[in-house]
Amino acid sequence: MNSGRMLFAQLIDHLPRYEFRQCVERYHGDHRVRTFSCWDQFLCMAFAQLTFRESLRDIVACLQAADRRLYHMGIRGSVSRSTLADANESRDWRIYADFAQVLITEARRLYRTESLGLDLAHTVYALDSTTIDLCMTLFPWAHYKTTQHALKLHTLLDLRGNIPTFIRITPAQLHDVNVLDQLVPEAGAFYVMDRGYLDFARLYRWTQHGAFFVTRARKNFRFDRVESHPVDKRTGLQCDQTISLVWFYSARGYPAPLRRIRYRDPERHKKLVFLTNNFTLPALVIADLYRRRWQIELFFKWIKQHLRIKAFYGTSENAVKTQLWTAICSYLLVAIAKKRHNLEPNLYTILQVLSVSLFEKMPITRALSPLNLQITEGAPDNQLHLLDF
Repeated sequence: MNSGRMLFAQLIDHLPRYEFRQCVERYHGDHRVRTFSCWDQFLCMAFAQLTFRESLRDIVACLQAADRRLYHMGIRGSVSRSTLADANESRDWRIYADFAQVLITEARRLYRTESLGLDLAHTVYALDSTTIDLCMTLFPWAHYKTTQHALKLHTLLDLRGNIPTFIRITPAQLHDVNVLDQLVPEAGAFYVMDRGYLDFARLYRWTQHGAFFVTRARKNFRFDRVESHPVDKRTGLQCDQTISLVWFYSARGYPAPLRRIRYRDPERHKKLVFLTNNFTLPALVIADLYRRRWQIELFFKWIKQHLRIKAFYGTSENAVKTQLWTAICSYLLVAIAKKRHNLEPNLYTILQVLSVSLFEKMPITRALSPLNLQITEGAPDNQLHLLDF
């Protein structure tokens, strides 16, 4: 690694330029653009995410203060507030959505050998959504409720490495269960989801494709018991049953048998009832799989705390989605760099160091080596430990 290059330049070396140009050409992003290209726009937005900039004025002020270094950062165009604002308003957000899919593919390849914490060879996904609140006055197009405007971020998270594999940004009023129609089930994989995705007709498609799901039953769930299996109640398991559905529409939507597992959480003393179409794994493993669904909740909390997706640089739908997708690209970029350089610090620490040292000229491995990081013993109590591997 060239020690004379800035950390920001070393970081963007991990971005596939050819694939980015393909995304730009697909949506004619640089059509009639003279100076400030889509690549320049993306680097400015990535810089904003990595350095926690709060506004367009903040971004431009920091970049103009380092005007002589912009060329070495990869930014060729002249940076101004109006130019960046116009780019966010007019250039198709799908450019960065497609580029995020390219980075997702690379990140999943790098993290595919990560430990799941279970003796399980299958791929395990967690599916959920989070609401991103928006100001009613500034974002009138994002209508949700009478007193709230918002968007929803639907995410399918690969629990090996906590890499998002499927992301959709939709109006907040879209019910979570509709996202199941956009997913292509992967044969042999496990999909862990909460009760909001309990639609038997849709879940039957998972069974037909050879995929497995783990979810929770609703309180008014009715069934016929077909067979009971022995369980060790000392582990917290209370029953393991093969059941059939009895309600007309449920039984018509899911005509095959299901597995019902009742488990009592020894820590919270809460009874949980799981439904799955997998009949081979031990019941305790199914319960443990659902417990790991909490990783997606931590993922949502993490990105809301450490990426700029709560305050926006523009008010149009295109500008908001551009910022969200460039934030996701920045997250994936840091995750890819961490794996390729075998960096020991977690993503939180890497982001904190990069936020104050992007203009430094030193090898990225030296800047982020444990010897150069004065990390106190233990993190603050309010810090999340997502991706601490």
